[in-house]
Amino acid sequence: MLARIASAAVLGIDAYLVDVETDVAGGLPTFATVGLPHGAVKEGRERVNAAIQNAGYEFPLRRITVNLAPADIRKEGSAFDLPIALGVLAATGQVDAERLAGWLVLGELGLDGEVRPIRGALSAAVAAERAGCVGLILPAANVREAAVVQGLDVRGAASLAAVVGHLDGGTALPRASVDVAALFDGPATDDVDFGEVKGQEHAKRALEVAAAGAHNMLMVGPPGSGKTMLARRLPTILPAMSLAEALETTKVHSVAGVLPAGEALLTRRPFRAPHHTISDAGLIGGGSWPRPGEVSLAHNGVLFLDELPEFRKNVLEVLRQPLEDGSVTLARAATTLTFPARVTLAAAMNPCPCGYHGDPLRACTCSGSAVRQYLSRVSGPLLDRIDLHLEVPAVRWRDLTDHRATEPSAAIRERVARARRIQQERFAGRRLVHANAHMTPRDLREHCRLADGADALLKSAIARLGLSARGYHRTLKIARTIADLAGAAAVERPHVSEAIQYRTLDRGRA
Repeated sequence: MLARIASAAVLGIDAYLVDVETDVAGGLPTFATVGLPHGAVKEGRERVNAAIQNAGYEFPLRRITVNLAPADIRKEGSAFDLPIALGVLAATGQVDAERLAGWLVLGELGLDGEVRPIRGALSAAVAAERAGCVGLILPAANVREAAVVQGLDVRGAASLAAVVGHLDGGTALPRASVDVAALFDGPATDDVDFGEVKGQEHAKRALEVAAAGAHNMLMVGPPGSGKTMLARRLPTILPAMSLAEALETTKVHSVAGVLPAGEALLTRRPFRAPHHTISDAGLIGGGSWPRPGEVSLAHNGVLFLDELPEFRKNVLEVLRQPLEDGSVTLARAATTLTFPARVTLAAAMNPCPCGYHGDPLRACTCSGSAVRQYLSRVSGPLLDRIDLHLEVPAVRWRDLTDHRATEPSAAIRERVARARRIQQERFAGRRLVHANAHMTPRDLREHCRLADGADALLKSAIARLGLSARGYHRTLKIARTIADLAGAAAVERPHVSEAIQYRTLDRGRA
């Protein structure tokens, strides 16, 4: 007898529907899975066998063939265990096959019949809703994540027996629901705040500009000057995520298997800080069947790279595409996948190997050639893709011991959100441009008109600093953001003057 059950598989961060066809026929006892199964899918037959028997049902000693269609796409993961088990039970008459019509089923099985969590539940729920499925049956641990998709009947199961009972008209599986609006209405619970930062007013202003325009930034300063402290507080001044951003970010984390247990939706912007020993595949994603890397896990949030020159050169160079395009494309022999990677890069480095080059209080022990060699570890093309270059000096004693309250993150975030709203109106209807950092040369001509005096100042800076075309465009984008923070329609001389200050390394290379 033949049984068909709808399921889904993840490709990139999106899911596509898979028909699980199970045929139980006469012949010598065998269990064959076809349709390009790989790894955990192949091993699933042993889990299915044990789970069916340990749940109290009969596993047929006959010829079982399972086909995963479409058969020309490789299938990975353990989520096919539950639909295969139900297919075997339906094909042998132990489950009413008609009650499975229109339902999409996912779940990993334990040997005792327990239904265990899977990756990519949100992506599967989106695919089920778009395909017009009646509902979705999946592990109880994943129901909140899937229930974010409105209009879909989501049922969570703890065991194979519970699913069979639901299909046979016994105890119904509980229907899951999530109030999406309430997820965004919750109070901010940041563990860190800009109010804790003493001094460094220039650096805090630069981070405000970076947050307001989604600009990448590089902080250069001696050890202990507060570079890491500042970077970790950058997410606290970024504007709140939209529902579309939250869904896409949650998809990435779900597919990568790092979504916190029981989490319905990531409503806070992610902060990722990989160690400098990370590989290029770990940073941008990879593997024989590519998975998201750190740059995609930081999508719509902050990617912090501390001790930037200590990262291997090949690791830093692979950042060029995601910083420019906001996505990562990974090509393999079997497939080509694209992961989202629209991040705000915050990087930090010392000015030399010992860390004290240019420090007024401590002498640098590095030779001139050692300083130049250290700085050259970060290539010019990569620096051109970083909008703000910022010097972060050591904190002065009087600032460190000053007990007066400093401006909290909430106040800065209000100004940032106001500037972002201006940019949203400016780029309304654009799919790939959401903030000033994403502007194309055409956008620069249209939205970055310079007031009298500002163009002459910028021309002089280009001649002095030797800015590349990309560096010139970066300076214009920063000036536009500063103007937005000030509520100015045109880019004026003070805005350009401040923007030029944020190209420190251009001055060093000129």
